[in-house]
Order: sequence, then C-alpha cells, then structure tokens
Amino acid sequence: MNTPFENAMSQLDRAAGSMQLDAQLHARLRKPEKLHIVSLPVLMDDGSEKIFVGYRSQFNSILGLYKGGIRFADSVNADEVKALSFWMAIKTAAVGLPLGGGKGGVCVDPRSLSSAELERVSRAWVRALYDVIGPEKDVPAPDVATNPRVMGWMVDEYNQIAGVQTPAAFTGKDVSDGGVVARATSTSRGGFYLLEKIRQMHGKKPADMRVAIQGFGNAGMHMAQLVYDAGYTVVGVSDSRSSLISDGDCGIDPYKAQEVKKVHGSFAESPFENLCKERVRIGNSSDVITMDCDVLIPAAVENQITVHNAMEIQASLIIELANGPTTPEADRILEKRGVQVIPDVLANAGGVIVSYYEWYQNMHDEQWSEDETNEKLRVQISDAYMAISALCEEYKVSFRDGAFIHALLRMQKSLAASR
Repeated sequence: MNTPFENAMSQLDRAAGSMQLDAQLHARLRKPEKLHIVSLPVLMDDGSEKIFVGYRSQFNSILGLYKGGIRFADSVNADEVKALSFWMAIKTAAVGLPLGGGKGGVCVDPRSLSSAELERVSRAWVRALYDVIGPEKDVPAPDVATNPRVMGWMVDEYNQIAGVQTPAAFTGKDVSDGGVVARATSTSRGGFYLLEKIRQMHGKKPADMRVAIQGFGNAGMHMAQLVYDAGYTVVGVSDSRSSLISDGDCGIDPYKAQEVKKVHGSFAESPFENLCKERVRIGNSSDVITMDCDVLIPAAVENQITVHNAMEIQASLIIELANGPTTPEADRILEKRGVQVIPDVLANAGGVIVSYYEWYQNMHDEQWSEDETNEKLRVQISDAYMAISALCEEYKVSFRDGAFIHALLRMQKSLAASR
C-alpha cells in the first residue's frame, strides 16, 4: 500500500492532468516549503529524561500563512505530516480561505503519559518551534489526541516566550483562552451541512437515509449526534476495536453509545441492549465500512477504503470526515461504480474554516456568537460545494478532482499575480 504522501501526490497529478496546471506550481506542490524535525527532551515523572521527536511541515504559503493541526501519536512521521500539510493547503484553497497548509505532531503514545508529562511535551514542542510559528507565520490547531487543554498549554508557553499575550498564535483553544464555542463541533458540522445540501438537492427526507460512521472520536461522535438529531437513521458506528451494527431500521442512539463507551472504553466490552429498539450486534471495527447503508462517513484515519473493500461498499454516498481515508486505487473503483465521494479536502474543512474565524476574531479583537459562526460556516462550505460541482461538470471529473482543480486554480491565479 502506498504511503499517505504518495497517495497525495497521485491525487495532485491526476487533477493536474485534467487542467492546464502551471508547471512551476505543479513542481512547487510536490515538496513542502519547509519541513522541521526537532528533538524534544522532556523530564518524566520518575526523574528520567526522554527524547521525543517533533515535526512541523509547512507545505505552501501562496495564499497566506500556514495553518494546520498538531497530532500526538506513535505513528507520526515525516511522510504523514507532509501529506497532511499538502491536503491542508488544498483544503484551505478549495473553501476560499486566505491560508496555506501546515501540519505537525509528536511521535508519542499520549495514553502512556501522565497529565504533567503531556503538558511538558506540549510546551517542549512550542519551545523547539517558536521561531517558525506565530499569528502571522503559522497557526497550529488541535488534531488527533490534542484538544483545547493542549492548545492552552501551547499558547501559554508561546506567551511566556514572546513576553506578550498572543491568543491568535493557536486556534482550537478553550473559550477562556480566546477560543470559540463552535470550534468543538465544526469539523462534523461542516460535513453535516454538506450532507443536508446533497439530501435536499436529491429531494430526500432524513428518515429515508441510513448512515454508518467509522470512527467514534470527536468528529465521528459529533457527526453521529448531528445526523441523529436531524432525523437520519444511524445504523452503524465503530471505534478502533469494534462496530455496533443495527440489523433493523430503527437505528442506534449515539448519545447512549457515547455513555456506554465512556464507561466501558470500547463497544466490544459494553452491554448494548439499550442502544437500539431492534437487534444490535457487535462486529469488527472495519465491518461498518461495508455494511448496508445509504451514507458512509469514514471519520477515523488514513487508508481505510482500499482495493480490498471498495467493491463491497454498499453506500451510494461517502463523506470523508477523516483525512485520506480512501486510496487512489479505491477512488477509481468507487467512481466506476457510481458511488459519490465528497472528499476530505471539502468534507472535513469545517474545522479549518472555524479555526480561521477564531484566528480572525483574535487578530481583530472581535467576538461572534455561536449561531453567527455556524451560519458563516454553512454559507462558506455550501458555496464551495456549488463552485466545485460546477467545475466537475465543466471538466467532466470526479468530485475529488473537482475540489483539487478548484484549489489549484486559486493558487495558480495568486502565483500569476505575484510574478
């Protein structure tokens, strides 16, 4: 299987082949502008010192400052952050933001750290990369295994080094640190607005659409709750170890699923009789991908939809809340089968859109209401969907290729203007 970065470059080349992409821009987009790899010496609770490896990939700044998350995972490596920062550059361009792409992380299993050790790792990352980040250079945000608490530690460390309060240096913060309420659900809400747009364009009712969600972390859980509250039927959800699958039409209550998971840690270890009025069974984590449903929402990690399961997918619509969940080979299979894929660079862009709103409010000393923020998000992501749809018709390409073409045209126009 290809690496995430190889998949990203394959997507770039395919889109470039469908348009007259500027050769200079094409070449520039094959490598990050800067890749920072740093050692993070951290004092552990037992008095020993451990060296962690930190990363920040700053991919492209043609449209503006770098923007992207920070993830803590033992799988973090240079290839992964390069791919994610590339996708972020495409994503920000595709939804009309004046931003470039960035991504960072630390190679660490956060579950193995105490709260104090996690804080020291967070602060060490800021100290090591302070010179290359900031509100007018590169603005990090939460990602896998990071959250508003981690952002709070990071912005506090940045403030101490800078000697001045700088809330715009990070986004995804607690409201008390300058964050916005809408950020917590923004990734899911952006995907939900797209689902609603597509449903309405096809003249369907929510109750007529059965939804399966792979991944029950922040994005997957909130998406399950949003669609459930809107009247959709949630027929499957999964965590990293197992799936809950409803064999009837009644569906699963994601709020009860969340309560059970909090207590038991995994669906595999939980009593689940009260999650659905009809029969619910436990399956493998990957079973939800190929189950009988109308809408599949991958909300976990990369490379989940592959040549090995693409032919078995029963959904007619896929909304990618995760980054890079579908391999290029699987994409071609789904396209031939007529499965509509709303790609990650649009489907999960709600997070970076609202992160931009947070940065903007911090920079301009403004404060928008949650309703105002959500409405701005709905309009911006819906407008991007319509613009990309028009390009798909014009170039006769898939929605993923259309999203890439939309982003590349914006970058190409900006690059031409700067010459």
